[in-house]
Amino acid sequence: MKITLKRTDEQVELVKAMASRNRDVAYEAQQALAEFIGPVLAEVVNQAPTLSNLFTNFQFNEMDSPSIPLDLYYDVTAPDYVKVYSTTVPGGLPTNTVTPTVSEMKFNTYRLDSAVDFDKRYAAKSRMDVVGKTFTRIAQEILIRQESTSANLILGALDAAETNGNSHVDTKTPGSSLILDDFNKLLLKAKRINTAWTGSAPEGGRSKGITDLIMSPEQVKGLREMAYNPVNTNSPAGTDIPATDSMRDAIYNNGGAPEFFGINIMEINELGANAGAGNNEKFTKVWNGLRGLTATDLVIGLDRSRESLFRAVALDAETGSEFSLLADDQYSVRQSKIGYYGSLEEGRMILDDRVLTGISFEA
Repeated sequence: MKITLKRTDEQVELVKAMASRNRDVAYEAQQALAEFIGPVLAEVVNQAPTLSNLFTNFQFNEMDSPSIPLDLYYDVTAPDYVKVYSTTVPGGLPTNTVTPTVSEMKFNTYRLDSAVDFDKRYAAKSRMDVVGKTFTRIAQEILIRQESTSANLILGALDAAETNGNSHVDTKTPGSSLILDDFNKLLLKAKRINTAWTGSAPEGGRSKGITDLIMSPEQVKGLREMAYNPVNTNSPAGTDIPATDSMRDAIYNNGGAPEFFGINIMEINELGANAGAGNNEKFTKVWNGLRGLTATDLVIGLDRSRESLFRAVALDAETGSEFSLLADDQYSVRQSKIGYYGSLEEGRMILDDRVLTGISFEA
């Protein structure tokens, strides 16, 4: 991700004015640039291919108290009380609240912010690259905090998820390979926990089962290996059954693994074990803490055909943008600094944990 300012005459003059000795002129120029860049940063944050953007956005006015009418998101045969998962602080583990189905569920919102500064002389020399990297850094810091918050919420809900007494997570031995039979079982599990409101098979597209898989680079590597490794699980000893030619061609041609059997693949480095056991990536470490076990990897199945993952985001009262960017006026003349402060207010919630399934590689 990179934010670049075009070197037009207008923007060059604006950046130079930010370093003016006249404090009023300098502040006006800094704030003018902030008003221009703020909506751009909001778009960058919303379009980044991250876990955060698996959530459905809805906007609310700043200072309002956002809520969701739960009964509209559950079938008429849903139980009287349901579990809703949410986070109260950015980066924290989720809490689940048992609440009546016929009720308004209030979002717990929190603020994500970032502050960055640079030497005033870069503005005086119209160093557009330095100014652009300043805004890139602000966006990156917001995205990192969003990613941790989203991952903790998803992992916490998945760990606690069960339907009819059955866990939503299948297990495999650490170090074993992901094979076609694992996907088949995961698809079956997703279908069984997503019945229609009559109790029969889903009808009319209410649930498509798994639409997205979140995987580590090691597990995506396992997908590519299906192009040349056996895919059988119950053939006689010593008999290897390869995938069909059409399937092997499809896997080979999709070497970048954007999808598998029509399921979108999201590859993230925060899952898996880097250089072997004991060096787990940060989301795997969170999963281990939740499970109380030693897992080396996790595959997460997500059903985005159901409305369950929500993100409420506040609109700035003055600009109408989701992202508020302000010139930071804390610096004195002697400090020779120009700073910017960016923030947004959001809240995240998982209304129905039946959208989550997984395969945990654990002992």
